[in-house]
Amino acid sequence: MLDKKIAIVGAGPGGLTLGSILQKRNIPFVIFESDESPEIRDQGGSLDLHPSTGQAAIKECGLYDEFTAISRPEGDYSRVVLPDGTVLRDENLKKKDENVNESVNSGDRPEIDRKDLRDLLLKSIDKSNIIWGKRVSEIRDDSSNKQKTIHFVDGESLQFDLVVGADGAWSKVRRLISDVIPHYSSITLVELWAFNVSKDNPELSDYTGAGTCFMIDENKSVISQRCSNDSIRIYVSLRVDENWQHDSGINWDTPEAARQQLVDGYFNECAHEIKDAIISAKDNLVIRPLYMLPIGYKWVHQVGVTLLGDSAHLMTPFAGEGVNTAMFDALELANAITSGLDLDTSLRNYEKKLFKRAKYYAKDTWRNVQVCFSKNGGEKLNDMFSGKLSAMIPMLLLYVYDTVTSIFE
Repeated sequence: MLDKKIAIVGAGPGGLTLGSILQKRNIPFVIFESDESPEIRDQGGSLDLHPSTGQAAIKECGLYDEFTAISRPEGDYSRVVLPDGTVLRDENLKKKDENVNESVNSGDRPEIDRKDLRDLLLKSIDKSNIIWGKRVSEIRDDSSNKQKTIHFVDGESLQFDLVVGADGAWSKVRRLISDVIPHYSSITLVELWAFNVSKDNPELSDYTGAGTCFMIDENKSVISQRCSNDSIRIYVSLRVDENWQHDSGINWDTPEAARQQLVDGYFNECAHEIKDAIISAKDNLVIRPLYMLPIGYKWVHQVGVTLLGDSAHLMTPFAGEGVNTAMFDALELANAITSGLDLDTSLRNYEKKLFKRAKYYAKDTWRNVQVCFSKNGGEKLNDMFSGKLSAMIPMLLLYVYDTVTSIFE
């Protein structure tokens, strides 16, 4: 057994995955989470877990059978529509008729609600290993014994041999090893919720399909996503200034008026079903300016501290890599901790691989942003889904370039 005191700051998917794997390998740890309880705030919509990253981590946690029981393979189906309502792609046709659209290959990236994923991971960890409502104030070096001291808002201070920052975009742990902070990505997202859609909003249910419906256009998009419990979330994304929320003139205090102003100001020329998707999602409205860390972000290694997930490589959601990469970080870090090498050497090896992996996925995500918010973005997205050479050759060339240049880093 590793004779080190390990603290994980943050009980998101990455931190919980690390805790789950360490517990399975009989490595002591403690997770500190600032939320008072798992139920105190919404965890977000649905996400797909990728076979080589998120699913690989789930398997290492010993949770794959439980994951497959609650995940939704049909949630991987996609629709792509143009602003005028023209349907370029509808993978739901495969669900209705196996003889239609045979080229569609959905199901290897099943969807799961973020809350369900968190609950699944939480069940795999002893309750005594998670301390809720424990907010970090700062983390300091203790030069006398190379430990890190975590100072909490409640006045308590505790020392650890390893502190893992899994505390998200505005990580307190990151501040110990770097002064880099996230910058605005140029995209602001307005999230709208709709519950009981089969009964109360069947038109939105049909428009969305079993998975996700994408309307992508220059500088704007409307993405409608099926979640569990007969709910749908609409993500209205705009390429706007960072202060747009305050400068737009939209009356956010009155959600009904805000939805109509969004349609009138940015989607008035769109087909009625796209506008109706925005207006009819009446159950909540949340504004999210999207931030990111610089592509290729690295930190100078320090003894006894490291990062994973958004703390290490915050990106926008336009490639679906955030949670997947965070969970794979956790798997790789658990492997490093239990490798049998001394802890510092293990952390250096982990970070070296993380930097290359994070740079690749951050570049991929940023390329998707450029595609999705460009002229004819819907056609380009459909070409990517279809694997057309016109879309794949530039991506392949960039992949080869990134692979070759990474060898010399």
